Amino acid sequence: MRNLIGVIDYGAGNLGSVMNALKRLSLEARLVKGPEELLPGPGGDFERIIFPGDGHFATAMLSLESSGYAEAIRSWIYADRPFLGICIGLQLLLESSEEAPPAEGREIRGLGIVKGRVRRFPGRKVPQIGWNETAALPSSKLFRGLKSNSFFYYIHSFYADPEDRALVSGEAEYYLRYCSALERGALAAVQFHPEKSGAAGLRLLSNWAEE
Repeated sequence: MRNLIGVIDYGAGNLGSVMNALKRLSLEARLVKGPEELLPGPGGDFERIIFPGDGHFATAMLSLESSGYAEAIRSWIYADRPFLGICIGLQLLLESSEEAPPAEGREIRGLGIVKGRVRRFPGRKVPQIGWNETAALPSSKLFRGLKSNSFFYYIHSFYADPEDRALVSGEAEYYLRYCSALERGALAAVQFHPEKSGAAGLRLLSNWAEE
């Protein structure tokens, strides 16, 4: 089935809202039930993958590793196949997080696809919850056709800090200016929740699906 979107179901994440948003856009989508469905060949029907997520960095990463999703996601992205990470789906792309410091001699590492670290906001009032203005680079494909400072819905206490600033395609401010979206080839990820961001969020999802 052409242009079938897979939404990864790894036991956490905002699956219902994401599926409803895709349905509103008349985009064909179904849940990915196992990492084997991300492999090329028989059973690999998906053209695009969305990785929605919320929760704790270490818990999510351990779930991905134990289920086999971690390696399947890495393989998908390294093959430059269309991928959209949402919220912790952005953070897990990095190498490490202050949310998962080393314990008992072991550090929970991220997927390591993007060099950098996830950091905690420096202020007292965390998490950031609600609408926030998001500045997009003119060259961004994700934000095509949107106002340069559109509002999206956020809920998070940590933010991605990639080493390569050329990957950053959107920024927001909360105590500091931080990366709220990144793009590289067929890889895209956002800190906010487009599925909860009204018309602007639907437009961003449509842009990604049509690219």
